[in-house]
Amino acid sequence: MNVYIDIKYVNLISSQLQQFKKKNDFLWNFRCPYCGDSQKSRTKARGFIYRKKNDLFYKCHNCGMGTTLGYLIKHIDSKTYDDYIIERYRKGVKTNNPEPEFKFDAPVFHQKGIFKNLKSISDLPTEHPARKIIEKRKIPSESLSDLYLCESFYKFTNTLIPNKFPSLVGDHPRLLIPFRDEKKEIFAYQGRAFGKEQPKYITIKLDQDKDKIFGLDRVDKNKHIYVVEGPLDSLFIDNCIAAAGTDFNRPLMIQGKLILNEKLTIIFDNEPRNGEIVKLIERTINQGRKVVLWPKSIKHKDINDMILAGYLKSQVQEIINDNTFSGVAAQLKFTEWRKINA
Repeated sequence: MNVYIDIKYVNLISSQLQQFKKKNDFLWNFRCPYCGDSQKSRTKARGFIYRKKNDLFYKCHNCGMGTTLGYLIKHIDSKTYDDYIIERYRKGVKTNNPEPEFKFDAPVFHQKGIFKNLKSISDLPTEHPARKIIEKRKIPSESLSDLYLCESFYKFTNTLIPNKFPSLVGDHPRLLIPFRDEKKEIFAYQGRAFGKEQPKYITIKLDQDKDKIFGLDRVDKNKHIYVVEGPLDSLFIDNCIAAAGTDFNRPLMIQGKLILNEKLTIIFDNEPRNGEIVKLIERTINQGRKVVLWPKSIKHKDINDMILAGYLKSQVQEIINDNTFSGVAAQLKFTEWRKINA
């Protein structure tokens, strides 16, 4: 009985899992919702739900995350998780997951809060290797005070979420990028690798009810808003937020206000041969949103790469504005753009 309840809830969360596919009766594959899966290829999916005895479990072969189906559901959708636990509880199914949870106020991490024992990049000596790496990427100097060096990422994360990383083998330093809400309270953070460590980005949510959107503390909802993929890219564009793995096509709420399509410009990475990005662009256009279609003259993958290549912030902004399309114009331009880049 319990496995059929599990399958029911796998199907319920499937729409929130990227590249979800059923491989066989008790095996499902999709992109990992914990680490975001491969950052080099959006077509790779290394997360699996599988059956072991009479229960379903989750394992990611990219970041190594392993957990029960219940905790996977909780990570994705807390309301569905409550329904799942209650249904198993009522059916008398034994479970390794806790009994039904009740609402409580999550801990609030004010301003520097959880990062109080970490050094910001701006506080590091100019010759420090971590500061050199960040400055080499030409990150705006005014942003360095809210970027942090974490010497042991797994160990630090385990102090906030016990046993998030069961093994500390391979622990290493990462750049910590705090995600703050409109009240400047930290609800998530992203650890970016300094070197070739994989995965390159690991995003940790401290409040499961909030979407992983970076820049909510800086954005003005009354002005036009730009949406990019990566937090560091957003630092080069005025009034910009980063989706950071959140579905670009979901309605955007900021400070309780629904942001209308005409107030948004969606900027995907410049990867015209990436099938997943092409599909997302097409879906964005069909939803009536404004989207940037990079001209063929731009060879750089993202905004930070453009800055490194010598473009000024003002030049990047101008290119974005000149190549923003919506409606019928976007559909026509998209057809042309796809042919050029085929």
